[in-house]
Amino acid sequence: MNRKLPVAVLGATGVVGQRLVRRLACHPWFELTTLAASERSAGKRYADACAWRLPGEPYAGFADRPVVACDAARIDEPLVISALDATIAREVEPALARRGALVCSNASAFRMSADVPLLVPEVNADHVDLVLAQRASGSRGAIVCNPNCTTTVLVLALKPLADAFGIDAVSMTSLQALSGAGWPGVASLDATANVVPFIGGEEEKVEEEATKILGAFTSAPRPAIQMAPFVVSAQCTRVPVVDGHTEAIGVKLRGAPSQDAVVAALRAFRSPFLDLELPSMPATLVRVHDANDRPQPRLDVERDDGMSVHVGRVRRCSLLGIKFIALGHNAERGAAGGALLNAELLVRKGIVS
Repeated sequence: MNRKLPVAVLGATGVVGQRLVRRLACHPWFELTTLAASERSAGKRYADACAWRLPGEPYAGFADRPVVACDAARIDEPLVISALDATIAREVEPALARRGALVCSNASAFRMSADVPLLVPEVNADHVDLVLAQRASGSRGAIVCNPNCTTTVLVLALKPLADAFGIDAVSMTSLQALSGAGWPGVASLDATANVVPFIGGEEEKVEEEATKILGAFTSAPRPAIQMAPFVVSAQCTRVPVVDGHTEAIGVKLRGAPSQDAVVAALRAFRSPFLDLELPSMPATLVRVHDANDRPQPRLDVERDDGMSVHVGRVRRCSLLGIKFIALGHNAERGAAGGALLNAELLVRKGIVS
């Protein structure tokens, strides 16, 4: 790129917003030009509006940058990355899209809308063409979403198996990090030495989103997604881990492949979209571990800048055929890094420039 593209971050004072700010501070393609947050933060210096929660340089060098309100009339960047709560996103993001912005959203508000791409670029970059359907309905811009963080880990682990064998059914139980609940997260007396076996709305999101992401894009008679023809059953729990969602996955694969064949498929997987050379895309997407006690959040989740998925303990399952453990960084791959990767894909596809 001959010049850096101006970018606005919505919800810049929250934990996901802070991770976006930190990633954008040294991004080769993008220049962070607007920090937006709630009305109570508007007009303040970023350092005064934001309680910085991340290691490294506080405020990523933007301490003196003024914060503006999340008002479409005040934001004129062609690319907007949103870390807003779903309720606020439902109002602000469409207004920005009507104005002409490409909005990469981490919110759940529009993920299942028929004309909104639900993107994990290594898995379904072709779904980005749903943007054409939004523009056909009169919007100058568009909204593109990344999925729930738990869904992201699941589909990244399943993609190599879907390509190699085909999937008939999936069962997943998650052990989700506290950071997935935002800040301050789960109360300490609820989380310490405990497992909370309920996260509101999480199981439904995983079950719906996974089949959309692993579905097929069709262009006729109009751009649409044909949902994947298998069932996902999810149970979601919260555990006392800071970062990193672990998932125990059982999968029924077509042709009943052997354990060795499944491991070989996971090791051999290379994203068909690696040639796009997106800055945030990891060179090795799926890291397969041989040790019986891996992957572990404390040891593995920060590898590859938190953007890869880790798979281990691949073995036979007497019920579905194959079971394994997957791990991914919920706040990076499943949130800030995932939204930024989608923005990079929009640039590479020429949808925003």
